[in-house]
Amino acid sequence: MQHRAVIGLGSNKGDRGFYLQSARFLIEQELGSIVLRSSVIETPSWGFKASPFLNQVIVMETSLGPLELLDGLQAIERKLGRTQKSFVKDGKPVYHDRTIDLDILDYDRMQYHDDRLTLPHPHIAERDFVLASLNELNINLTDHEDTI
Repeated sequence: MQHRAVIGLGSNKGDRGFYLQSARFLIEQELGSIVLRSSVIETPSWGFKASPFLNQVIVMETSLGPLELLDGLQAIERKLGRTQKSFVKDGKPVYHDRTIDLDILDYDRMQYHDDRLTLPHPHIAERDFVLASLNELNINLTDHEDTI
């Protein structure tokens, strides 16, 4: 059975374009097929002071479940040199530079929450770069009604 997932990609360390391209290639090789992709946009860092990011949103089809997809995306992050995940300290998220960041924004319109994954992604409405890319693809994840 095929599932549809919306994935946010970002990079602000090293050859940012190369990391986005490599992530898309590995996603198609290992996790499923990309059926839509937004333009790549450059944006300031979000949640911490750092170099600007290149960001993009893709829509993919996959046979993997949401946690299997998360595991696969995190394995790709590690392959592309990401060594540290964001974490919470004193109730606030701590972010850092990264070669690649891959976030599941939505998975089959599912609402889900555990200690590893929340769907839809809880910060969609706060991130203008995500909203701009979703708008380009005619996807509205804030009310779960769109045309994908």
